[in-house]
Amino acid sequence: MLSAGHGDQAGERRRDRMADLARLPRAELECMAEAGRTALGCRDALAVMDRSVVSEVLAGARGFYEWQHYPEHDIYDPASHAQFFYHAHPPAERSREHGHFHTFLRPRGMPAGTRPLVLPELAIPDAPAQPASPVLPPAPQPNQGEGNDKLSHLVAISMDARGSPIRLFTTNRWVTGETWYGAEDVARMLPCFAVEMPLPAPELNRWITAIFVLFRHEMAALLIARDERVMSWRRRHRGKVHVLEDRRLEVTSEIGIDLEEQLRLIDATLRHAE
Repeated sequence: MLSAGHGDQAGERRRDRMADLARLPRAELECMAEAGRTALGCRDALAVMDRSVVSEVLAGARGFYEWQHYPEHDIYDPASHAQFFYHAHPPAERSREHGHFHTFLRPRGMPAGTRPLVLPELAIPDAPAQPASPVLPPAPQPNQGEGNDKLSHLVAISMDARGSPIRLFTTNRWVTGETWYGAEDVARMLPCFAVEMPLPAPELNRWITAIFVLFRHEMAALLIARDERVMSWRRRHRGKVHVLEDRRLEVTSEIGIDLEEQLRLIDATLRHAE
């Protein structure tokens, strides 16, 4: 029996992806295509100056050190309450990755009715936990407090050394010290993530905002997979350590991405629907 080659598998994945895209409303596909062109435009505008979105977020830093936030106090938009920073793990943990963006939304930017998810273990003061994480939590902001401190992590965006996005992933709560919200609520937060201020770098802010439009459906699927993985882990390790604090569970879901391929698929889907 003949087995499918890598090319056949890639073609099948591409057809499956186009079939998924074809189910979306045309207006949404057009918004995604525009976001893809915006992201590529930001990349190309920076490339002309021999820069990238990664070099922009590191601008002014005195070296690049593992675990540190770049910029030091994060990037925060007081209008949308979106927040993000860039950092890297030790070289042995990076593989193809140079570093990654962690993205968040604070409560004042969340959709109405959003509430943290409470697991029974959270009510137990002495629930077992692991030592503190080496990851620094999101930087406090001027309007933190008064109900705006219980922020949610959305997704992380892995970058390669050329400044291109290569992977999206989600994490367990201990990684960022976030407040835990259910996948459906976090998925409703995704359209709220926008950084539209000019500082510290307009191309960087426009790029990451566009990524959230271009890959919104992948992000939502990752969040559902995140909760499934966490709940499965909880069932299998109940009582040994609080699942959200278990250092054995770090990355909860992930998917490889290609910005240019995503835009090609969207454009092909739009043409096919004409």
